[in-house]
Amino acid sequence: MNKSNRTYVRIAVLGVLLVALVFALYSSFVKDPGAVKAGSDAPNFSLEQLNGPELALESLKGKGVILNFWGTWCEPCKKEMPALQQQYTKFKDKGLVVVGVNIGESPVAVEPFVKQFGIDFPILLDRQSQITKLYRIGPIPTTFFIDPDGEVQEIFIGQLNEAMIESKVTKILP
Repeated sequence: MNKSNRTYVRIAVLGVLLVALVFALYSSFVKDPGAVKAGSDAPNFSLEQLNGPELALESLKGKGVILNFWGTWCEPCKKEMPALQQQYTKFKDKGLVVVGVNIGESPVAVEPFVKQFGIDFPILLDRQSQITKLYRIGPIPTTFFIDPDGEVQEIFIGQLNEAMIESKVTKILP
């Protein structure tokens, strides 16, 4: 390849990289119009529980709901689970329900995790990741704080601790 052809190839490669960079920046600043946002109603869904019948989100109207998307392989999820369980135990008699939505795993993988952490709040199995797609979940854990009217009050991406959960729970209790 002669020198002038190399220059054209380099310019073409740089052009493609520039277009990709512009697209990435545009995508990160322009919000997905179909995404669930704070202030909008939480989309209803129904999923199989790990140890029980299907549970529909709309059946929890009138309660404050923490909707937490997680996976057994996710280290921040493992660190967050005890805090979610503690807050559930503390506030369940005041109208709080914590719902864990496991993403894409079988009961064989989920059950030992639930036992290890002593979780007794509902665990739903999103085996085909349909609800994960509906809620446009990217990184996990992702947690939605939903008020008794079914409105999303806050969305938190990342690991929560007890103090953070408690400060958000007080805003969604009935």
